Amino acid sequence: MADILMPKATAVWLIDNTTLTFDQIADLCGLHHLEVKGIADGDVAENMRGVDPISGGELTREEIQKGEEDSDYRLKTAPSKIAHIPQPKRKGARYTPVARRGDKPDAIAWFIRNHPEVNDPQISKLIGTTKATITNVRDKTHWNSQNIKPVDPVTLGLCSQIELDEVIAKASSRRKKMDAERAAQEEGPGLAPADAVEQTVDLSEPAAPAADEPSADDVFSAFKD
Repeated sequence: MADILMPKATAVWLIDNTTLTFDQIADLCGLHHLEVKGIADGDVAENMRGVDPISGGELTREEIQKGEEDSDYRLKTAPSKIAHIPQPKRKGARYTPVARRGDKPDAIAWFIRNHPEVNDPQISKLIGTTKATITNVRDKTHWNSQNIKPVDPVTLGLCSQIELDEVIAKASSRRKKMDAERAAQEEGPGLAPADAVEQTVDLSEPAAPAADEPSADDVFSAFKD
């Protein structure tokens, strides 16, 4: 499992600032190589701002240079220098100030666009919203849909960065499965093996047997009497 906290944003930065191959970036960020190619082509993560993994302490410049010099080299993330600070467990729903409650649809839209692997109960628990609101934002039936813009919940003050990272990390295995399924759909079915090809069955009716041809005796028997 990759240790990169924001895989797509990191992939955007690596594509723009290094000469690493798609396979190297995919392996480092825990993405499918076709998804990385889609990011490079602008079909995936459009308008997403890249995140520098060097300044974030997730990757060293020396490690990137090793990868650029050898396309078969698989990059390794740097050990985290940030101590994990345990958060006290909350009881009941999260309290959100009245002034911030109108920002929740923006946070929901951010999850739907950037982290579809995070399920509804996780979003609901993290930012203190309801399943109905999440469904309305996803289906674009929310009363304020035209004004909803994806903004991450940390920027909106709905949760801490540590809480957001924990939720994304827990859902990363689900993301890899979703990416693999999406890649399989894009590649399409392969050629079927020879033994799997159905044999053509001749359903036509057998030809009727030919009638017996009359013999010479049968022909002249009528003239004997």
